Amino acid sequence: MAERKVFMKKFITGLGIVAVSLICILILKDLIIKSVLTTAASRITGAPVHMDSFSLNILSSTIQISGFKMYNPSGFPKGLLVSCPKITIIYDRATLFKQRRHFLIMEIELKEMRLTKNKDGRLNVDALKIVQQSKSSPPIPMQIDLLALSIGKIVYKDCAIGTEPGVRVYDANRHKSYKGILTAQQLALLVLAEPMKSAAIKNADICGIDLVTNVAALPDAVAETFIGKDSVQQNINASFEHVYEISLQEIKRIGTVTEHDALAGVIKANINGAMVALILKESKDNKTEITISARKYMLPQLDVAAWVLYQIIDTLQ
Repeated sequence: MAERKVFMKKFITGLGIVAVSLICILILKDLIIKSVLTTAASRITGAPVHMDSFSLNILSSTIQISGFKMYNPSGFPKGLLVSCPKITIIYDRATLFKQRRHFLIMEIELKEMRLTKNKDGRLNVDALKIVQQSKSSPPIPMQIDLLALSIGKIVYKDCAIGTEPGVRVYDANRHKSYKGILTAQQLALLVLAEPMKSAAIKNADICGIDLVTNVAALPDAVAETFIGKDSVQQNINASFEHVYEISLQEIKRIGTVTEHDALAGVIKANINGAMVALILKESKDNKTEITISARKYMLPQLDVAAWVLYQIIDTLQ
């Protein structure tokens, strides 16, 4: 009896050590990746980059970045250039350890961008290394199927006129979507250039770079994307009936439909071994809301849900 108690005590202690070790590994994993990413981003852009936190979830195929900030390059006053409170990514697990990573959906919330023009008439964004070396630097390959970018406030400070800098503030409040981004440089340049277009600032070098202009922008009808904990959501500027018809057509093409109800706007199917559920709702402004979830062995499969959503969006264009 005494031996059994000793064994159980050792067993429980061992489990505790294993649990603590796993937690430490998970925390260190995120800290190491965060450090590598901030260093790489600073090197690519030529400006200091900071992240409050980074989290990679292997089970749900998601990456969460909070408090992403890029600061002014050298030659400009110290201060913020870009603030993105939240970046959410759904990635393809099969490419996680490959050189060319595949991201199914990337959602970036750009809360604020601060543009500064110095006394020489040069913008802080044009002084970034990524802009100056856009054609000469070797591309960093990646694939982003769908980028959802929300643009908040743009602050434009012009020090080239008068003794006191002129300051203008633009509340863009816009949602834009793009597909087919193929390099890290293309992504960074696009995120920097789009707020300036929203504020009608056209005299920047960055706006004319081929890497930016070659990205395919999706129509405003498919501009709003939302990534939840176990589902993806899209607002489509199209009728309920049309979205249902296209969704059913695409799901039949890529999987096996197990249930569908046109009146309720529900489609269920088996796709790549996952049980997928699509729900449509008529939302305000005559839009149709699509919510797609996918599960396999009771675990969320956001990569499958994101892939199904992209197939539907691509057909709806």
